[in-house]
Amino acid sequence: MKIDNQDINIKDLFDEKYMHKEIINGIFLNEYQIQILLKYKINPYKCSSIQNLIFEIEDVLCEDDFEDLESVASEIYEFNYYANINK
Repeated sequence: MKIDNQDINIKDLFDEKYMHKEIINGIFLNEYQIQILLKYKINPYKCSSIQNLIFEIEDVLCEDDFEDLESVASEIYEFNYYANINK
């Protein structure tokens, strides 16, 4: 199916690898995000907080422009905003 000129597999919307789960200390990630983070040698299981994880991501992104990591970072920033920031 095409949505906004992108091929989207509807089954992916319900795939377990895209479901968030708490991995440690209030850090909620899905399997896809974990795979991308590990690809860039960012171990989310060793981060003490979501802020520490964000710092690690930004540190890697300062070195180069990695589209997949930027996408995951954006998802994590958004999740953190809605889950942890007082509005």
